[in-house]
Amino acid sequence: MSLANKLTIFRIILAPVFFIIYLLPVFFPSWGSAWTVPIIIFIFIISEITDLLDGMAARKLNEVSDFGKLFDPFADTIMQITCFLCFVIDGIFPVILFLLIVYREFSILFLRNLLLRKGIIMGARMSGKIKTVSYVVAGGAALLIASIQRLSIFEFLLPYFEFLLPYIIIGANIIFIISVIISIVSFFDYLFVFRTKEKKAG
Repeated sequence: MSLANKLTIFRIILAPVFFIIYLLPVFFPSWGSAWTVPIIIFIFIISEITDLLDGMAARKLNEVSDFGKLFDPFADTIMQITCFLCFVIDGIFPVILFLLIVYREFSILFLRNLLLRKGIIMGARMSGKIKTVSYVVAGGAALLIASIQRLSIFEFLLPYFEFLLPYIIIGANIIFIISVIISIVSFFDYLFVFRTKEKKAG
């Protein structure tokens, strides 16, 4: 097990931890929610840092492998879908856009599996990396909204947050819409590569 793959596994483990911590106040309001803010922000940041580090480790230690090329985007998808699902449940993002992302990710997984049967590995493409960055930005914006909502129990912060929050929500959803568009465009890029590789494989 290479260092890069260990970091990727760690990122996968973080996904259900984020899910549980994030949703505890939703299902158990009496527990309060302000305490979750530093934890979910920390998990979100660590997840993105490990995403950078596993790629750097693989290249620096010459541990780039076909397994890693599939494992890394799989871990990204697990974490991203988990975060977005939390934001949908919390009422920050619309479910229809979330579904489009889920359909896109499963479609890419299906294409990868088809090529894998022929011994061809389809790793992450530049369009996929741009998509990931857009997901991170959208997720960060939603996390900001969730943090404001959860910290606004402190009355002295309410006047500031209540004024800004509607604009932040609109901005976050615009970013989310853009990330969905990028995601769909990225899918067609992967589809083109799939058809090209499939023809070459005969």
